Amino acid sequence: MTVLQIQSFPCSSCGAKLEYSPGAARLKCPYCGSEEDIPDGDEVEEIPFTPEIPKPELSQLAENAIEVACPGCRANITFVPPDIAGKCPFCGTSIVAEGKTAHPVVTPGGILPAKISASQAKTSVQKWINSRWFAPTALKSLAQKEGVQGVYLPFWTCDSQTYSAYSGQRGDYYYRTRSVSRTNSDGETEWVDEEVRETSWHHVSGQVDRFFDDVLVVGTRQIPEEKLVKLEPWDLNHLVPYSPAYMAGFKAQRAQVGLNDAIAKAKVSMDQLIEADVRDDIGGDEQRVGNVQTNYLDITYKHILMPVWISAYRYRNKQFQVMVNAQTGQVLGERPWSVEKIAAAVIATVVVVGGGIWFFSQMKGSSSSGYRRSNSTVIRSKPSYGKPKPVKRMSEGLGVGRSIS
Repeated sequence: MTVLQIQSFPCSSCGAKLEYSPGAARLKCPYCGSEEDIPDGDEVEEIPFTPEIPKPELSQLAENAIEVACPGCRANITFVPPDIAGKCPFCGTSIVAEGKTAHPVVTPGGILPAKISASQAKTSVQKWINSRWFAPTALKSLAQKEGVQGVYLPFWTCDSQTYSAYSGQRGDYYYRTRSVSRTNSDGETEWVDEEVRETSWHHVSGQVDRFFDDVLVVGTRQIPEEKLVKLEPWDLNHLVPYSPAYMAGFKAQRAQVGLNDAIAKAKVSMDQLIEADVRDDIGGDEQRVGNVQTNYLDITYKHILMPVWISAYRYRNKQFQVMVNAQTGQVLGERPWSVEKIAAAVIATVVVVGGGIWFFSQMKGSSSSGYRRSNSTVIRSKPSYGKPKPVKRMSEGLGVGRSIS
């Protein structure tokens, strides 16, 4: 794999190196702020497919390009003096090695200009990191320190008109009534009627046609294909003819997937949609696809470059990447986990759950004591009765024979 640091464009005002300004589609000086237009090119050309790549497509994107090997991920980094290789955009390893003349590459036919600036990409990376649960505390400062690097990754597109003859089977549902025995609630056997679904199969054949436009194939092996798929979508309607001016301040990667392999991968993607077309054409409730013979006619292709911002860093001797789609801002990343934070969270959860169980058990015990009779024995004492006192009669206080009126 080769990463190319494309030729520099000097500022007409101060002589510094101009950089491509995402979103503005212009070259801008990072020192004096001067801007220059990028010359308009022709339309992006669709090239008819042949088994061999025409020789004119093989060229160096810069006459004095120097190539060095990354000691971390074994990527070949190409840059143009007076620039230096710096850090590898894929693993973040500092590159200090003696270079050699870069090999010719397949010249891209089109490029998708970046719209997301470096500062916007940094902000997106920080937001992504801040939203990660149980991320190490040092991760935020580490990602800030490493920053982001702009890289144009290689892709292929494939167009083709296809004609597919197929044979298979169509299944149609129908229902029939059958009697089955059941045991009712009284233990008696009774017969009931129920509907049963069956499938009627019969052989079919036919043909489906489909035109495929811009079937996208990843051209790099440095980043797993399943990761780049998650960075989609890419709006290929904004492709422009390749110009080194769009690359100013960026690096680019050499295509690692050859044209023939790319066409083969594109056909696999086409076949998946063709099978769906066949099933729709067969119809019915179920389908069995037997044999499909596809003719791929008028195959054309483009070799294009797509922009990403990459923040590569190492944490505890392991490599991680956070990527930003430089056209849409979509973020995809890898992150380490903090064992300490996870352990603390587990302990806190156990303490909270255990404390809650203890608290509710205590509440349950205290509330139950007001409603349940105690099992303890109650000893009652007998009341004592003394000699009754004499009752004083009323007549004794009033006198005998005295009347009250």
